[in-house]
Amino acid sequence: MSQTNTSLLDEVVQWSQETCRQELKSVLPKLTSLHCQSDSWDDHIRILKIITDMFLPHIGLPDLEDECFSKILPKAVKMFDSMMKEIMDQVGGLSSQNTELCALLRNILQAMMQIIDALSTCVRHISSLEEAPDLDSIRSLPACILKILKETFQHCKDSEVVYCGRLSLVADLLQGLFKEAYSLQKGLLELLDKICLDNSASDEDVSDIVTVIHSLLDICSVISNLDVALHANTWKFLIKTSLKYQSLVEEHLHHSEISNSLVDNLLTSFHNCVELAEQIKHAGLQEATQSPEYKLFQKSAKMCRFFANTLIHYIKEFKFFLTKSCSCFHQLYLQITSKFPPSLCTPELPIALFQELNAAALVPMDAFLLQLLPLRPFAEAVLQQDLRLSPEHELPHCLLLVSVMGQLAGQPGEVLQLWYAGNQFSEENIRLPLFQAIFTSFRRCYTERKVPVLLPGVMLKGQAQVQVTLHQHICVHLCASVAWLPPEYFRVLECCLVDAVLQADTQTAVLATDVWCFTARYGTAELCLHHVLLIAQLVKACATDCYQSSHLGTLLKRMVFLMTPNHQMELVSHFPPSEMENLRVWHHVLLRALSQDICRQVVTEITGLTQKVLADWQNGGYKLGQVGKVNAVLMSLLSVVRGQSSPEEPCVLSSVRMVTQLWLRMSPDQLQTHPVLQWMLQLLLSLSAILVKHIEPHVICQALVCLDAMVSQKCADWLLLAALEFLCSLGKIFVPPDSQSQILPRLSGLFGVLLADESWLLHQHTLEAFSQFAENTNHEEVISQSLSVEETKTKVVNYLSKTVNAHEGNELRLERLKHETQHIKQHNEKLECSKEKPFSKPPSEVVPDSEPCPKRARQENSAEQEYSRYIQTAESALKALQALTDGKTNSSAPPPQWLDSRLQELQTLLTHITTVRPSSSR
Repeated sequence: MSQTNTSLLDEVVQWSQETCRQELKSVLPKLTSLHCQSDSWDDHIRILKIITDMFLPHIGLPDLEDECFSKILPKAVKMFDSMMKEIMDQVGGLSSQNTELCALLRNILQAMMQIIDALSTCVRHISSLEEAPDLDSIRSLPACILKILKETFQHCKDSEVVYCGRLSLVADLLQGLFKEAYSLQKGLLELLDKICLDNSASDEDVSDIVTVIHSLLDICSVISNLDVALHANTWKFLIKTSLKYQSLVEEHLHHSEISNSLVDNLLTSFHNCVELAEQIKHAGLQEATQSPEYKLFQKSAKMCRFFANTLIHYIKEFKFFLTKSCSCFHQLYLQITSKFPPSLCTPELPIALFQELNAAALVPMDAFLLQLLPLRPFAEAVLQQDLRLSPEHELPHCLLLVSVMGQLAGQPGEVLQLWYAGNQFSEENIRLPLFQAIFTSFRRCYTERKVPVLLPGVMLKGQAQVQVTLHQHICVHLCASVAWLPPEYFRVLECCLVDAVLQADTQTAVLATDVWCFTARYGTAELCLHHVLLIAQLVKACATDCYQSSHLGTLLKRMVFLMTPNHQMELVSHFPPSEMENLRVWHHVLLRALSQDICRQVVTEITGLTQKVLADWQNGGYKLGQVGKVNAVLMSLLSVVRGQSSPEEPCVLSSVRMVTQLWLRMSPDQLQTHPVLQWMLQLLLSLSAILVKHIEPHVICQALVCLDAMVSQKCADWLLLAALEFLCSLGKIFVPPDSQSQILPRLSGLFGVLLADESWLLHQHTLEAFSQFAENTNHEEVISQSLSVEETKTKVVNYLSKTVNAHEGNELRLERLKHETQHIKQHNEKLECSKEKPFSKPPSEVVPDSEPCPKRARQENSAEQEYSRYIQTAESALKALQALTDGKTNSSAPPPQWLDSRLQELQTLLTHITTVRPSSSR
C-alpha cells in the first residue's frame, strides 16, 4: 500500500464518530476502493475493520448495499478463501519444532476470526435498527456470510484429518473460530427472520431467499456431527423459511435434496440410538440414567424424533414436489421398522431404551405413511410387480402394506383408486392392486411365518390384548378392509383372492381362503352362492392331481358351510352328483355341511353312480383304461363314507361290498407297473381304514398282501401315508384266530419296515400311527414283533416318552429355517413353472363376468334356523341312543341302571317345551 493510503488510514482511525459521520461521503468511497485493491491480508482486515466499526453505523439502510456491502463483502470472501487455501498448503509441515510455521498458521486463523468478527459487526448493526431491513438493502450480506460459514464449519469438522496429530498446536484458535462462526450464524438467522416478503416480491428477492435455503442445506450437511443444537436450529430455520415463503419458493427449491437430507439425518440419528442402546446394554448401564452414555442416547433420540416430525411436516406441505423421493421414503420406512419387533433383525435392547426409541422413530411412521398415500410414485414404488427387497425387509414391507390398508378408510376416491385398482392403462408403470401385493408379500415372508413372529392382536372389550401370528394379524386387517370396501373394488378383490388361492404357497392360499370365507359370510346369502358356484366351476375345470385343486377344494369345503339349504340345493342342481364330470366338486364337500335332505340326496346319487361305474367296469371285462373313471367315483365315495355318522347307514353297507369287490380284483404284480392302480390302492386303503370293522378278514389279508408288495419296493410317500392310516385302523378290530397267522405277521412286518424308514417326515407319521395302533389293539404280539430291532424300539420308546434327542438353539433354528426357506421357495417356483396346465382353459375364462350382489353386514341366523339346528342335534343323539338300547352296535354291555330315570327327565323336559311356549310360536 502506498504511503498516501497508509497515511489516510492512520488519520481515519483517529477520528471521532462525529467526524466519521461528517466525512462519510468523501472517505467511504476511498476506503472501499482501497479495500478492493488491497492484496495484503493485514491491509484488507485493517480497512474492513475501519469500515465496519467506524463508518457502518452512519450509512443509511437504503444505501448499505450499494455503498458498502456490494463493494467490500465479495473481497472479504475472496480473502477468506485465500487464507483457507494457505492453511491447507502449509499445514503438512506443521510440528512443535517448526515454530515459525506454527506462528504463521495461528496468525492466519486469527485473521479469519477477525473477518468473521467484522461480519458479525455488520449483522449486529442491522439488527439493532428499529426499521426491519428489506433484501435490497443487504443483498450481498447473507450469501457472503453463508459461504464463509460453510468453509469455517467444514474446516473445523475436518480439523483432525487436516492437522493430523498436531491439532493441539492450534486447538484453542479453532475452538474460538467455531464459536465466532456459531455466533455469526445465530445473528444472521435472527436478522433474516425479521425480513418479510409478500406475494409481490421480485424474482431477485425470491432467488435470494432460495439461495439462503439451499446454502443452509449445504451447511446442515457439514455441521451434522459438530453440534447438535446448531444442527437442529439450522434445520428449524430452513424449514420455517421454506414454509414462510411457500407460495414464492416452492417451485424453485431443491425438494428432493432437502427431503433426502432429512431422511439421511433421521437414519443417522436412529442408527446412533440403536448403537448407543446396545453399548449401554453390554456395559450394564441400563439403570444409570445419569451416565454420559445414557444422556447421549437421550440426545440422539430427541434428534431422531425431531427429524421424523420435521420430515413429516415437510412432506405434508410439499408432497406433490417430492415425487422423485418416494423410493427413498419407502426404504426409510423399511429400515426403521426392520429394527423393531416382530422383525427377526430386531436388536435386544433394555425395555426403557426400546420404549424411548419406539416413541422417537416408530410411532411417527404412521403419520409419515399417511402423508404419502396420495402420491402415485409412492404407490408405484410400494406396489411394483417385480419389487426386489433384501430378506430383512420382506416383513417390514408386508407390514407397510397392511398399515396402508388400515389408513385407506376415509380417504378420497382417487386415493382408493390408486391403491385398490392397480393398473388401468398399459402405458403406466406396472402397479399391483393392494390386495394382491399383500398376498404376494405375505408369501415372501417364509421364515417369519415358520418362526413364527408374533404381533399385538386387536384389542377386544373386556379382554387382555394377546400376541397373534402374522397370518392372524393380516387376516384380521384384510377382513376389516373388506367390511368397508366400496362396491366398485369388489371385482378386484375377487380376482386377487382367486390368484392367491391358485398360487403354490399353501399358507398364502389358506390366508386367501380365510378372507374369502369372511367375505361370503359378511355379505348376503346370494353373494355366498355366487362365490360357491364360481369356486365349484374352478374346481370342475381343474386337474385333480395338482396343488390348485387342493387349495380350491379346501375353500369349497369351508364355503358350503355358509350356504342356506335353498342355495345348497342350487349347488346340487348346478353340479348334479350323479354326473361323472361333477365328482371333482363333490369329493371336496363335507356331508355334515349339508342339510339333512340334501345330504341324503347327494349320498344316494354318489353311491348309485359308484355302483353303476363299477358294474360297467365289471361288465366291460375290468379293462385297465377304465380304472381312472373308477378312481374318480372312489374319491367321491370316500367323502360320502367319511361323512356317515352311523355304521348301519345303507351307503356304508353298499360301500363295504364295493370295496370288498375291488380288493379281490387287486393284483400285487400289476401294482408295480401301473400308477393308476397305485392310485386305486391309495383310495382303497383310505376307504378300508374307515370301514375296517365291516371288512372280512380275508379281504384284510388281501389288502396286506398288496401293501406288502408295494412297501417292499420304493413307492411314493402319499401311498405310504394311506398305508399308515389303514394299518393304524387295524388296531380297532380283533382278528379271528383262524386268520391271525395270515394277518398278524404281515402287519408286524409292515410296521417294522416303515418304522425303519429314513425319511424324517414319514418316520414321524409312522410313530404316530404305531402308537395309536398299540394303544387300541388286543394283539400285543404285533407290538413286540414290530420292535424286534433294538434301534427301532429305542425310537418308539423315546417318542412315547416325549424324549428330545437334541436341543436346538434359537440362532441355529433360525439359520435352519432360512435354509429351508430357500428350498420351499424353489419348490413352489418349480410347481408354478410346470409345463402341465391345471386348467383346460384359463381361470379368467372360467370365472363368470356377472357382477355379484352388493355386500351387506352379516345377519344373525333366524330363529327358525336355530330351532332346526337344535332339533337335528337332539334327533341324532336320540337315534344313537336307540341303536345302543336295541343292540345294533358292537357294544355288548347292558344299559346302565340310571338310564330309565334320565329318560324320564328328558320326557318331562319335552312335555314342558311342547306345552309352555309363547303364543306367537303356536
